[in-house]
Amino acid sequence: MTYFSARWGRHALLPVGLVLPIFLAAPVFGAEAGHDHRMMETAQATAPVATDAVKIDNFSFEPAAIVVKAGTTVTWTNADDIPHTVVQNDKQFKSPPLDTDDHWSFIFTTPGEYYYFCSLHSRMVGTVIVQP
Repeated sequence: MTYFSARWGRHALLPVGLVLPIFLAAPVFGAEAGHDHRMMETAQATAPVATDAVKIDNFSFEPAAIVVKAGTTVTWTNADDIPHTVVQNDKQFKSPPLDTDDHWSFIFTTPGEYYYFCSLHSRMVGTVIVQP
């Protein structure tokens, strides 16, 4: 049992089994709203790879950051055994759910940085850097 004396009264007791899950889950509740911040961290932490193919495997996009020239078609292929999606932050592109071995492509015509995620597993993030 854990003893709380502050707000709930001098002798209020809560079982540790109730307090610990709440404490451990607290950071998770705010995490889903922070796609933009996590995606920018991914781009900064991962050196972009020059490729036009992204493999979806083990709940991640590999490579997490790629660099292409404007006009390049990028293809995502799901190698995982569960469905995933590819969704750009501003919804400029959005794939349907991709089952195992499905692939989806998008042509990047405008230079810039495109942060994307899996709408089914929002911790999966990636970046496409499009150069002129």
